[in-house]
Amino acid sequence: MSATTRRTALAALAGVAAATVLPARAQAFPSKRVTLLVPFPPGGPVDLVARQIGQKLQEQWSETVIIENRPGADAVIGAQAVQRADPDGHTLLVCAIHHSVHPSLKASLPYNFLEDFVPVSGAGNFPIIVCAHPSMPFDDIKGLIAHAKANPGKLSYGSAGVGGGTHLAGELFKSMTGTDILHVAHRGSAPAMNSLLGNHVQLMFSDGPTAVPQVQGNKVKAFGISPARLALLPNLPTMPEAGLPGYEAHSWAGIVAPKGTPAPIVERLNAAIVKALRAPDTVERFERFGAQAAPLTADQFGAFLRSETAKWAKVIQDANIPKQN
Repeated sequence: MSATTRRTALAALAGVAAATVLPARAQAFPSKRVTLLVPFPPGGPVDLVARQIGQKLQEQWSETVIIENRPGADAVIGAQAVQRADPDGHTLLVCAIHHSVHPSLKASLPYNFLEDFVPVSGAGNFPIIVCAHPSMPFDDIKGLIAHAKANPGKLSYGSAGVGGGTHLAGELFKSMTGTDILHVAHRGSAPAMNSLLGNHVQLMFSDGPTAVPQVQGNKVKAFGISPARLALLPNLPTMPEAGLPGYEAHSWAGIVAPKGTPAPIVERLNAAIVKALRAPDTVERFERFGAQAAPLTADQFGAFLRSETAKWAKVIQDANIPKQN
């Protein structure tokens, strides 16, 4: 046997061995503790979604699943920690809309989110609810648009901060309706809602968990929801139903793994996460705090991430939002 033939045979044997090892590793997964890293403080919507998924995964597996909160730098620090983790499926990032916005909003990032992470599954959607202070002289989306056009620059809306879902949902609304509404950033959804309740701002494009209790208590007026109706507010129409066709905005959470995580392990993770998200108690718990379970295949979630990144890049460009350091 020539040296060339021997090398070819050895390479083929190595390929067969690798093909055998990867499925075996997937079947043995998880082989140690699994960490869901949440790049936000405890208690927020993304954290609540992660904890429910973690509980359901632990019920499926014999290994422990822990939730690690590592906030900082607008969710960049936590993402970077997962990027650097071993690509074996045991350390996962619970990502959010921020990670699709950052490429257009941040002057620099220590990673390329679409290239340095592997999509695993969607996790949860947090609807955007358009609401106003009760004193406002309009009672539906069409009335809001008409009032804003008649009073350019006189209305303001509060958000949870620059570049988040509650900010960009407002900018998308302005772009689609040709209205001039002032954006007022806050340090979180709760402070923004407090400003709305006090009539310091007149509008908010709020995440569902923040808005639902205030709407149910008749403390704010709600005009529309995106992307779909919510069981807790069954009579609240979607934005297209309310009179703004084509409008779709919501915050979300999903799960990604470090680049290089083997496909069989991603498939095993996806199957377990989708099963967790489809469990009736998961669906019911999400609905209780104004969220919706979002099980997706890995390919579907990857396509969603690419779509979100392109969508918000255009909104940021149209709104002339400057890049941040």
